[in-house]
Amino acid sequence: MKVYKNQNVFQAALDRIRWIFSEFPNPVVAVSGGKDSTVVFQLSMLVAEELGRLPLKVFFLDQEAEWQATVDMVKSIMYDERVEPYWVQAPLVLFNATSSTDQWLKCWDESKKDIWVHPQDPISIKENHTGEKRFAKLFDALMEYHFDGIKTCLIGGMRTEETPKRFLSLTNKAIYNGRTYGKRLSRRQEHYTFYPIYDWSFSDVWKSILDNEWEYNRLYDAQYRYGIQVRNMRVSNVHHETAVRQLFYMQEIEPETHNRLTKRLAGIDMATKFGEDDYGVVDELPFMFETWREYRDYLLEHLVLDDEYKKHFLKHFKYADEIFGEDLGDRKYKVAIQGILRNDWEGIMLENLRLNPKYIPIQKKNRALRDKAREEAKNGLQIT
Repeated sequence: MKVYKNQNVFQAALDRIRWIFSEFPNPVVAVSGGKDSTVVFQLSMLVAEELGRLPLKVFFLDQEAEWQATVDMVKSIMYDERVEPYWVQAPLVLFNATSSTDQWLKCWDESKKDIWVHPQDPISIKENHTGEKRFAKLFDALMEYHFDGIKTCLIGGMRTEETPKRFLSLTNKAIYNGRTYGKRLSRRQEHYTFYPIYDWSFSDVWKSILDNEWEYNRLYDAQYRYGIQVRNMRVSNVHHETAVRQLFYMQEIEPETHNRLTKRLAGIDMATKFGEDDYGVVDELPFMFETWREYRDYLLEHLVLDDEYKKHFLKHFKYADEIFGEDLGDRKYKVAIQGILRNDWEGIMLENLRLNPKYIPIQKKNRALRDKAREEAKNGLQIT
């Protein structure tokens, strides 16, 4: 449930950032080059100037396969004289959903320096001292390394409007001093992340940018002109399982970036040539299969050649069968097939299906049935 107050979201966000600055001696703004983090950066800069807390620390984890417009946007922030830059261009690995043979992009691999998607910047941090290479864990590890022993708050641009999962996670439970709109990164280090624009809408973000004449990533303009839906506008890395649709128009918007990415990573050219109408599309069941499940199992057997990845797919399929049963009809099989075609062995697409609020009642029902069956088996009853 939403509770409306007699205060606009702009002033509310400023008050939240003022509170962050009062609670944490080391506020750090996380930017991605996107619209939300742009707003958070600008709001934090207003507060930092107001409180005499400059320079403002700004953090960006560069994934190498970035849009040039995003790199340009981040560079304009990092070279601001009011900013203390933490532009990380250190080795990490990212999943490549476009190839079953070249499954990982080893970002900033020195042996591939001549074909990097974009060069390292002179002011960036180029060493990864954490020992962690996966993106999801590296972010927190870098915070712990660079701000070891310092009470720190990362200020991010997440908004609850984007997904029901975010709404629940940022409104359900207080994580620090009565505030819900964040998460704890490390209890021992007293590291937290807060999202001061969590209750903003898409319109609030763009109105704020327009009214204040803030610089923003011009890739959004190109995507708008191209007809990309608002929910599909992304300005970050382009080759993981939920972002590959960007490849279908990248060669028209940023052809040079697309050419460099094609040289850098296998599968990019293939995915681009297939296009949105054909790449990973599973609208019609091939005539030689009787069911979508049979088609899924065939693709798993013949397309996924690595036994270790095959085990991951099987685990995700088994779990989907348990929580959904046959209530979704063919939908879960179609999502699983898309996962195979996009090499989504981590199960991200099926996980997104699980998190869809529309299907939560189905999962609860099937969970109750499983619990009942286990109880009856435990009591030695005959199950029919």
